[in-house]
Amino acid sequence: MVVVATSCGLVKMLPMVGLCLIAWAVSGIYGARDDVYTNSFLVEMRDGAGEAAHSIAKRHAFEYRGTVLGQDNLHHFVHKRSSPHAHRRRRSTEHVQTLEAEPMIKRVIQQTGFKRDKRGFKDLHQAFRRFRREVAAKTTSTDTGGESGQDKDTEKSWTDFNDPLIPKQWFLKNTGQANGKKGLDLNVEAAWKKGYTGKGVTIAIMDDGIDYMHDDLAPNFNLAASFDYSSNDAFPYPRYTDDWFNSHGTRCAGEVSAVANNGICGVGIAYNSKIAGIRMLDQPFMTDLIEASSMRHEPQLIDIYSASWGPQDNGKTVDGPRDLTLEAIADGVNKGRGGKGSIYVWASGDGGPNDDCNCDGYASSMWTISINSAINDGRTALYDESCSSTLASTFSNGRNRHPEAGVATTDLYGNCTLAHSGTSAAAPEAAGVFALALEANPSLTWRDIQHLTVLTSKRNQLYDDNYQWQCNGVGLEFNHLFGFGVLDAGAMVELAEKWKTVPERFHCSGATYKGVSQVPDGRSGEKLVLRLTTDACDGQDNMVNYLEHTQAIITLNSTRRGDVTIYLTSPMGTHSILLSERPADEDVIDGFQRWPFMTSHTWGEDPRGEWVLEVAMADGSPHVATLTEWTLVLHGTKEGTYIEEAKSKSSCNQAVLEAEKEQEIEEKEQRKLEQSQAGGNLDLGQEVELLEDLEDAINKEANQELEDEDEDETEGEDDILEMPAALDNAVLPPLTVDGLQDSRDIPEAFYYPDGGEPWYGENEFYGEPVGQDPWDGWTDQDEENIDWKDPDIWSKLGQLFEEKYGQQKYPYGY
Repeated sequence: MVVVATSCGLVKMLPMVGLCLIAWAVSGIYGARDDVYTNSFLVEMRDGAGEAAHSIAKRHAFEYRGTVLGQDNLHHFVHKRSSPHAHRRRRSTEHVQTLEAEPMIKRVIQQTGFKRDKRGFKDLHQAFRRFRREVAAKTTSTDTGGESGQDKDTEKSWTDFNDPLIPKQWFLKNTGQANGKKGLDLNVEAAWKKGYTGKGVTIAIMDDGIDYMHDDLAPNFNLAASFDYSSNDAFPYPRYTDDWFNSHGTRCAGEVSAVANNGICGVGIAYNSKIAGIRMLDQPFMTDLIEASSMRHEPQLIDIYSASWGPQDNGKTVDGPRDLTLEAIADGVNKGRGGKGSIYVWASGDGGPNDDCNCDGYASSMWTISINSAINDGRTALYDESCSSTLASTFSNGRNRHPEAGVATTDLYGNCTLAHSGTSAAAPEAAGVFALALEANPSLTWRDIQHLTVLTSKRNQLYDDNYQWQCNGVGLEFNHLFGFGVLDAGAMVELAEKWKTVPERFHCSGATYKGVSQVPDGRSGEKLVLRLTTDACDGQDNMVNYLEHTQAIITLNSTRRGDVTIYLTSPMGTHSILLSERPADEDVIDGFQRWPFMTSHTWGEDPRGEWVLEVAMADGSPHVATLTEWTLVLHGTKEGTYIEEAKSKSSCNQAVLEAEKEQEIEEKEQRKLEQSQAGGNLDLGQEVELLEDLEDAINKEANQELEDEDEDETEGEDDILEMPAALDNAVLPPLTVDGLQDSRDIPEAFYYPDGGEPWYGENEFYGEPVGQDPWDGWTDQDEENIDWKDPDIWSKLGQLFEEKYGQQKYPYGY
């Protein structure tokens, strides 16, 4: 079926924020079926009535938390309910109505709670452990790395640093260690040699907190730019758990800003930058207010926000930022950094080949920079998601079974780790590279950073058997998994030094199709083909001649959403996969309601001409779909910027491509030979079979975990979730940072607020720490003998650890 529509782009220019908010106008349905109501309320006061907010809250038994989102008329109320067991589906209408009856109040929004997950690969997954030993024994060498395969002369350049883990930080400089490929790294040494180390730049890690007392982080910690939105205080220290679940943010922070030449752990990519902690990911639920507050936090102090989390990576979730958060991000890119725009870096997702990051409204936003990961030999990680919105890649682990193939960084309580992984590790690396670029040119805008990313990222030695490298219409090379390639810090700072701010950005609603178009089932071998022709608002103030981002805003319903695939082809012939199959997504109700699918693959192209949208069901699927709307939205400039320079340096010409293809074939054959030699009589087919078994087992067990989670959720569905009251008072030992003192104690409830199991839910583990864990070897009886309420507990613990280990080792690294 083919439908043709045309448009002359006859629309008036709209504010950049306005159009994109329209695209998200009904996004609230996504994930809403799993939302719960909280005891948190956003209250908007009428003009001039802000001072009355505190007394109104007190009069109606609300706790007043102050103004929020940088606006004097927006206030945060928390209701102290006598009973915490109201129906989770029922809005607390009595509270809303009571407040709205106040003449000084304009509107009241009760906050709903929803799930947001850390993007850290579960390296200790049972199925992975079970199969890893079998595969590793047959397919990998017994070599443990050492100096084998490394260039010893090159490695000497690292002797300027005395940090013990820097030889293992292959993502900074890959000399072939840990079975990696020499030269496959971020090329940070080239930027460092120019004197760029991130000085004057502040990066905020939006996560579960930062161990800011860690000796490798404390000198670079920026307390003034930090906050704890999970506990509503100024000190974003991670909540203690037995399994180190809250090590996530600390590990991310070390990748960016770990101090150099202090003999501790490794070196941060931008080791003279400042690191801020925004603790907002450690409560039973996320709210729009917590997210929005985090995105808006100190936008004139913070340059870069790094996020290694998002909606659940379960292959069946379609979700994105809610209204307040969307406005906060839009406000950040327009007003942050003195009008140059806040830079938001996002991990693309850990859902693997059965998920698609275009279903994640954070990673697929044109206001964020979505970063995927590769491992140290150039392959994709097992958990990597693919989507057309990914801009570039950095490094992580998840396939190479060498013990040092993970990301080396800081860990909780003064420790270090070699086991950081997932796209969680990839996003902070990108933030570090961007910090180097901002030092090279502090005038760079948020769009300048995106242009620099597109023009300086490189294919290097990245490869994937499923998605081949392609050239777009202006000669820029891209890959559906890796974006425009791996970040190159040396190339980025070199171009940043001479960079002139990109021209003004416009958006054009190029054309719209509205109707009822059926997508045939997958057994027919047919697909729906829609065609829209646009002149890109030619002759108008918002004319677009050179593309940056292209959005296809689509409304579609299906008898099985996970079977739907969507492809978009530009007038210059660039083919983007907007949506791939998601086998776990069985949705038959929500579908996609004006969902903004985005592609960056058409960057720099002329958008004029015919655009083709192809929608098909998975091969053999008995299911069908109906598309009722498709709007093509073009974002870009009138004048080209550096495109001609990019063309002249592009590898997208026939001679270069043929040479690279020959090299790729040779490398593939070499890998086969090495695998055969390492595995004895194990041929490639057997290896693939084992890896497929591994992946199947991981997926099977992951699906079972999801089913178990769903069952657990339904058991307590009558509860309205709220932050445990103990967390508001959960505090840390005395600390002085940048002249500010934190004098707090840790109550017993900090560990188990309800007196039993940790309240967070199912715990995850993100890898073993390097070095001695102070708690290692302790028995239950040892812990029972500890009086946590003793005011001298910390000095006594130090003595106990000294008796055990011959030195004072504190559980918090003090």
